[in-house]
Amino acid sequence: MRTSKAVMSLGLLGLAGVALGLSPAVSFDGTPAARPVPPAPVAAPMPPRNVGRAAPIGTVPLPPANIPSATVPAGPTLSAAPPAAAARTPFDSLRSGTQMLREGRIDQGVQALEYAAGQGVPGAIWKLGRIYADGDGVTQDQLRAFEYFRSLTKAHAYDPPGTPHARFVANAFVSLGHFYLHGIPNSEVKADAAVAHGMFHHAASYFGDPDAQYQVGRMFLEGKGTAKNALQAARWLRLAANNGQRNAQALLGSILFKGTDVSRQAAMGLFWLTVAKDAVAKEGGGPDDRWITETYASAFAQATEDERALALGYLEGWMRSRR
Repeated sequence: MRTSKAVMSLGLLGLAGVALGLSPAVSFDGTPAARPVPPAPVAAPMPPRNVGRAAPIGTVPLPPANIPSATVPAGPTLSAAPPAAAARTPFDSLRSGTQMLREGRIDQGVQALEYAAGQGVPGAIWKLGRIYADGDGVTQDQLRAFEYFRSLTKAHAYDPPGTPHARFVANAFVSLGHFYLHGIPNSEVKADAAVAHGMFHHAASYFGDPDAQYQVGRMFLEGKGTAKNALQAARWLRLAANNGQRNAQALLGSILFKGTDVSRQAAMGLFWLTVAKDAVAKEGGGPDDRWITETYASAFAQATEDERALALGYLEGWMRSRR
């Protein structure tokens, strides 16, 4: 194929690759979700391998998970009595509470979730943390959300990664990591990047959570909460990128294209930027995704025809490995 045709095909094949499942969506409403797709080497996309707990990457062993505890007020008081329109089991309360929230019956939904959470249902505890963190139908309360997430991580930090509720626990660690990055105003939860790194690292290494892997990669790249290490950053970003995390795909693509503290691999960088850009287009990204499309456009404009053609080859290999 002529180079000009290869260039034109690059974006189209990227879109087709995303349609084949490059960026899996995850639901946190109690419905079981598939495990993340495992990673392939940076040098060239390869067929995926099964992933359980994350193994050491390359020749550099991963540091042990650090799960510090904070001095914060006691967790929220949960209802021990079933709601007025009680479901038969706590898990029924989780399902009915989630449905009530969707229907706009906020008070009833929260009551049902509190009952399920009081009975120790992880999905209900996580859901309450999420709605208070986001202010979704309730008054936003970051400290209350923090307490829900913390109670979930303390009870289930080392549950097997393959359990149905593992994704709730992993996301709770990620949420705590964000709270520790910035702190919670007027509370005893202060900004502590090292603690945030520990939270992200546990979710990334033990549960294989792509969002956590991305955050760990960023912190290694910036030297935030841990020593700066571009090699570790690239490896963590690669894990997240292969698991469909588009921010990781774009950041990895950027540092590889530019050769930022790593060996420059322009074609591989352009490949990852294309995957990330097409994921944004497919999923309808917002203002926070603008940097991805802008970084892709800049790299594409700077790339040589040979680099664009080689990136197309990587893209075709990525698509074949996921059929």
